[in-house]
Amino acid sequence: MAVGVLAASAAPAAEAEYVRIPAGSFASALAYEDVPGEVEVAAFELMERPVTNAEFLAFVREHPQWRRDRVPQVMAEPRYLSHWPGPLDTGGAPADARPVVQVSWFAADAYCRAQDARLPGWNEWEYVAAADETRQDARADPVWRERILGWYSRPSDQPLVRAGAQVANVYGVRDMHGLVWEWTEDFSSLLVDADDRLQGDPDGARFCGAGALSMDDRENYAVLMRVAMLSSLQAGHTTGNLGFRCARSLP
Repeated sequence: MAVGVLAASAAPAAEAEYVRIPAGSFASALAYEDVPGEVEVAAFELMERPVTNAEFLAFVREHPQWRRDRVPQVMAEPRYLSHWPGPLDTGGAPADARPVVQVSWFAADAYCRAQDARLPGWNEWEYVAAADETRQDARADPVWRERILGWYSRPSDQPLVRAGAQVANVYGVRDMHGLVWEWTEDFSSLLVDADDRLQGDPDGARFCGAGALSMDDRENYAVLMRVAMLSSLQAGHTTGNLGFRCARSLP
């Protein structure tokens, strides 16, 4: 999601580029008991915008095992790519330029691997998502938070706009907020207990293994929404407002 939540530019969507994200640290809303203080994030590269239908179609053509009529059900539920008119048909313009949705974590992971990339980690994604157009961390700004929560309150069945239409944040990344939810590489760890024997125990649930969400900070509500969204899914699930972008590690 990008930080100019509702602002849009007139430039057409081009081939996705990667933006270099500098190393840094930030105070995560997920308070890790085993990682006191701020979370350190190494420098990496992140796609400027989410993957589009046209880009994912090119991947499916090259890797036909990910066609919706061929993919194993364990890798993607029946709704996988159900918004496409056909297995190899996105519907053309303007759908081609919109972010691909109804795609499982398995498929998103396979796409990124095919690009010699990977899905971003949760901390990497949140680190970039904390920025707005001029600040690396805008989370303390109530106006900025309201813009994000305003998107969360919109009906999820509204048509998507093209990827990359929003104003870039301070890193040069677009669409971090206000377009689609996004898969992260480690999404399944967000609500996993450190002790497997306690799985299913509601009193024992912890965020990211040994962590706990700081519920006292109201500005973290948007983060809680993202945690709740991702932690409710399994890797084969798909939804009509969940897409992804890829990341690359740096030497």
